[in-house]
Amino acid sequence: MSNTEKIQEALTKIRPVLQRDGGDIEFVEMTEDNVVKVRLQGHCAGCPGAQMTLKMIVEQILRESIPELKGVEAVQ
Repeated sequence: MSNTEKIQEALTKIRPVLQRDGGDIEFVEMTEDNVVKVRLQGHCAGCPGAQMTLKMIVEQILRESIPELKGVEAVQ
C-alpha cells in the first residue's frame, strides 16, 4: 500500500469526527521531506482549535501508518 493510500485510509477514520462538528479534511500532498499537507474545510477551516486537532488527532493517527512522518500542516 502506498503512502498516499495509507493517508487516505487514515483520513477516512478521522473524517467522521470532523464532520460531526461541521468540518472536513482533504489530503493535498506528502512532501519529499515527509510532511503531509491537508486542507481543513467547513467549520474546521476557521476553528481556533484546528492546530491542536492537527497535532493531537490527525498527526497521531497518520504516524501509526507512516512512522517516517515528520508532521502535518494545514494549507489554504
